[in-house]
Amino acid sequence: MYALSLIAGIACITLALLDSFQTVILPRRATGRFRITHLFYAVTWRPWAWIAGRVRYERKRETMLSFYGPLSLVLLIIIWAGALVLGFALIFYGLGSPFLDPLGRAVGLRSDLYVSGTTLFTLGLGDVVPHSYVIRDLVILEAGMGLGFVAMVIGYFPVLYSAFSRREVSISLLDARAGSPPTAAELLRRHGFAGGDDALTLLLEEWERWSAELLEGHISYPLLCYFRSQHTHQSWISALTAILDTCALLIAGVQERPARQAQLTFAMARHALADLSQIFGLKPAKNLPDRLPEQQFHALYDQLCESGMRLCRDPKSENRLNQLRQMYEGYAQSLSTYLCMPLPPWIADRPRRDSWLTVAQIRAEAEAAGNTLAPASEPNIVALDEEHHAF
Repeated sequence: MYALSLIAGIACITLALLDSFQTVILPRRATGRFRITHLFYAVTWRPWAWIAGRVRYERKRETMLSFYGPLSLVLLIIIWAGALVLGFALIFYGLGSPFLDPLGRAVGLRSDLYVSGTTLFTLGLGDVVPHSYVIRDLVILEAGMGLGFVAMVIGYFPVLYSAFSRREVSISLLDARAGSPPTAAELLRRHGFAGGDDALTLLLEEWERWSAELLEGHISYPLLCYFRSQHTHQSWISALTAILDTCALLIAGVQERPARQAQLTFAMARHALADLSQIFGLKPAKNLPDRLPEQQFHALYDQLCESGMRLCRDPKSENRLNQLRQMYEGYAQSLSTYLCMPLPPWIADRPRRDSWLTVAQIRAEAEAAGNTLAPASEPNIVALDEEHHAF
């Protein structure tokens, strides 16, 4: 019995330390199906998502889903700490519980748990005293491990939330460039102005780097995949898919556009999507409804032509686009289903009102009225400046 307790205690400590090291410190993808973190998310996420899916209102449903990421982080830390406390308590029990209780109570597993807990969290009460040199050494080891565990937790939170913040900045910026939810048609339409090619090239360069940062950060910290965006119709999956849709369109059939940069961004974004799917053991989804049926494909091309773009309308353009879509849509759909983050459409049926549309409408009304905004505003600025200096 005592030997079994000793072995179980060593196993608990080893599993907790190895899992926390792979999850927090190791800067690469963690492996192993029987890790604590892997089992925790495998057991808790699907029931949580199922319960949230029963919520009728979309905003409340998203709020409930958004609780899971931060809450799972706290629970995971509690599980690691509990495994360490239990592990040392089992070792103490396996060594015969050599403690002296001043209250005169019988020393057993309950006292071992008490000593282990107060030692790991460095309370230092000293009311239950060990009377064995081996146990004293173990108490010192556990106390040092407790300090290291606290330091690890303190350093873990800023790293996670810093990576989350960097991810969300680009997603928020995409709202004004591609609508909410973002769509490839809206992104290309809003870059149909003079000089839009250069702006679009710069945007794709930024998203190439964003995809690389997403891949590196979320492979090291898969927990970030469960963290949801601030707004209901935004998510990292929908943003990444919209960028892939845009790149596929540019490569397949849009002329005189930054096709070279689109190829680079497509390769990096698709790589990120495929690797992140493998973290959760997801395979590309098959036999799904077509996101871009033939009728909508022609409507998409007509909409882009109306915005002033030159398109390849040859019969092979649709085949090229379908070949590119097959390279990433299966992974995107698998992640979308698993994380309960909807994929964006190719064309928004009812574009949601955003700040860009409001500003664009005000500008269009001013231009339609024949106003010359820039020359009229410059003298006013100068006049105000002179009045300020005179004052």
